[in-house]
Amino acid sequence: MLNFKISELIHSDTAVKNNINNMPDINSLDFMLDLICNCLQPIREKLNRPMIITSGFRNSQVNKLVGGVSTSQHTKGQAVDFIVSGMTPAQIIEKIKSYGVEYDQLINEYDKWVHISYVKGKNRKQILKY
Repeated sequence: MLNFKISELIHSDTAVKNNINNMPDINSLDFMLDLICNCLQPIREKLNRPMIITSGFRNSQVNKLVGGVSTSQHTKGQAVDFIVSGMTPAQIIEKIKSYGVEYDQLINEYDKWVHISYVKGKNRKQILKY
């Protein structure tokens, strides 16, 4: 059973505030499903804690407004940022590494949240910190 909804991955306060339709295209939806099934759900089941998506899909207009780079995987539906209550980003990343979950990038962003991305068949297994 999946604990995630597409609505969690496409919600954007910036899009709502600016009256922007942040609905992804079919390819981005497909990438989001890959991300959920191969990364988010396995991590959620192993952590046995809720994961709160703080940023998911962002169309190019929303991405620009939030200061995202033009090549952001968020614009393709391949990445989300999330937090887990009671855990630091460093702790979350260590757990994910130990689980053997496939990912493209794991980024500890400003010690505030974790960015995870997934690119089917092309994962680099990069771990970064900003």
